[in-house]
Amino acid sequence: MTGWPEEQQRAFIAQQFRAQHSHYQLHFADAEWLIVEQAGKPVGRLYLSEDEREFLIVDVTIAPEARGAGLGAAILEDIFELAQPTGKRVAIHVEKNNPARRLYLRLGFEVKEDHGVYDLMAWQPAGCAAD
Repeated sequence: MTGWPEEQQRAFIAQQFRAQHSHYQLHFADAEWLIVEQAGKPVGRLYLSEDEREFLIVDVTIAPEARGAGLGAAILEDIFELAQPTGKRVAIHVEKNNPARRLYLRLGFEVKEDHGVYDLMAWQPAGCAAD
């Protein structure tokens, strides 16, 4: 869309990734930084932070070619399994126009706070008091 040569596009994307990762490392220093693999190939990433009351999905990204095959739902269900015995909620900030919102809603996430472009969405384990 920019009309930039491919080399310039790659440099820009790499710079944006480094800036975003540096921000996450600064603000979520204790988060787990995980590579998502499918059949031994990296297809995404998951940055997950945990504190005394919640698991926060700082970032989850699945490569376009791996989307739509249930991988996102499987990741979220794994996080739910971590949260269930602790009674902690699972939260994520989601852009209002993000197509993944449908998945989050289908899996039981609810909008908790409106932050303009983003909503804070959360899932609460069954039998646990909502916040």
